[in-house]
Order: sequence, then C-alpha cells, then structure tokens
Amino acid sequence: MKAAVVNAFGETPLFQDFRAPEAGDGETVVTVQAAAISPIVRALASGRHYSSSMAAGFVPGVDGVGITPEGQRVYFLFPKSPFGSLAEQSLVQRAMTVPVPHGLASDKAAAIVTGGLASWVALSRRARLVRGETVMVLGATGASGSMAVQTSRFLGAKTIIAVGRDKARLQGLDAEVKITLDDQADAMLRAEFDQGVDVVLDFVWGEPAARVLKAATRDRGSRSGEPRLRFVQLGTMAGDEISIRGDMLRSTGLELMGSGIGSVAVADLMAGAGELLAAAPAAGLDTPLETMPLSSIAEAWNGNPAIRYVLAPTE
Repeated sequence: MKAAVVNAFGETPLFQDFRAPEAGDGETVVTVQAAAISPIVRALASGRHYSSSMAAGFVPGVDGVGITPEGQRVYFLFPKSPFGSLAEQSLVQRAMTVPVPHGLASDKAAAIVTGGLASWVALSRRARLVRGETVMVLGATGASGSMAVQTSRFLGAKTIIAVGRDKARLQGLDAEVKITLDDQADAMLRAEFDQGVDVVLDFVWGEPAARVLKAATRDRGSRSGEPRLRFVQLGTMAGDEISIRGDMLRSTGLELMGSGIGSVAVADLMAGAGELLAAAPAAGLDTPLETMPLSSIAEAWNGNPAIRYVLAPTE
C-alpha cells in the first residue's frame, strides 16, 4: 500500500510503499478516507513528543476517518504502531473507533475531531465546565483554539474571552471579548480576571501563559477567599517551560491541570470523540481545512502552519 513514512526523525515523511496491515484479535483494518496533520502528529514524527516511543520507519498520524471491512464509516484514534493514519490503510483496536454521523463529510469529520477533541475533553472531563461560566481561550486564533471557542459555546459557556496574536483572525471568532497579545494586553487581561474567569484553556504555554497567569494572580489574597480558577494546559507551541511563583498558588483559587494522554484515560478520549461527532452537525461546528491527496504529503507537511491540512489517501 501507499503511505507517508517517517524514515528519520525530524525529516519530512516520504510518500512510498509500506507493508499492508493485518488484523489480529480485537483489531480491524480501516481503509482511510481522511487523516489530519496536527501538532501532535508533527511532534511524534520529530521524536519530541512526551509520548514518543517508536523508532524511525513508521507511518505518522494518530487519528482519521475511514471504512471498516463491514462497510461502517468510523473515526479511529491511536492506530497500532507502525501503522499510522497517513496511509491507504491503518490498523486499530475495534474499541478505538466510533461511528461518523451521516451527512458529515469525512475530511470535515477528521478536522473537527482533530481540532476540537482537546477542548471538548478538557471542558467535559478536566475542568468540568458548568453552564453559564466564563471561559478564556489562550491561543484562540489557532485551529484548535478556534474550535475551543465553538466547543465552549456549545457546552454552555456564557462568556468567552478569545486571546491570541492575530488581531484579524480574532475578529472573526464568536467571542464576547477579544484580546490581542500586544503591549496593551496585560491591563485588558487583568480587567477580565477582575470581572471573573472560571476556566482558561491554554494551547500555547510559554510567555503568553506567563502573562495570563500573572494577570490572574497579581495582588490577590482576599481574606474572604479568592474565586476558583481552573487553568487547563493543552499545548506548548510558545514554549515548554515557564516560571511560577509559589504565592501565585497560595494567594488565589488557581488550579493548574493538564489535559492529554496520561491525564485523561483513553476511554474518555474515545467517548469524547463520539460526543463531539454526534454534536457537530446540529451545533454547526466547523473549522477551515485544506484537503489534499496523500501523495502531496511533502507540500502539506511543510505548508502554512495556520492551515489544517487533511490528507485523503483513498478518495
């Protein structure tokens, strides 16, 4: 079969032949219709992701949409190594598949789950968003961040604060407050935390997260107690490390948590994917994407990082 293959960490995958998978007990071979290139796919292909464990010589791709031998169209997650989703066929546990609703195109379904699953699970399993609460999305102009604005709205957020560097893209988001991370952002962030923020979804970490945490915690310490603030860490596009003062935690209601592989059970990720897909048509969930043939892996891999590329191996 044809596949995109990582022959050396950090190099662009090559479109080439790869052995076809064979299903064992509890497994199924999926004929792939659509698979997205996401930050985690790139990180795994570089060997830098914290869950990386494979040697070079594998097919990248952690999820996708395809057809089972029984003819069912499914979303699948975490294919069995070395058979990733960026190939004509992939190998997955049957338990790692959920149906895709009729009327939802395969490439759109793949892009929605790839972009929206992180925020859906973070809000429903980690932060446990309560209807009517306020959510701040840090990194809102990225593909996953813009999906987080949509999932926050659907799951009941009353007020959404979108924070990002791209002012033009911020203006296109369905958020009550839009804060561009420029020289005036610190005062605006502080004003929002003074008003009250319940959940922060952070897709970037690094310097932007440090600014947000400073605005949230500076000069706090009310004798009557500070309100609870759930800060959920989801990605590190702006840096892997930040400095946090101890009194930021002692003097506030700040709760730092992560949401991802390890902090969330795989069963919860699959359940969340099923919920997200089921909600997508009625909720009107959408994300910009560019669909390309698998043979264009090099072009997509090295393309615009602001675009969600979806590869179609068999369509």
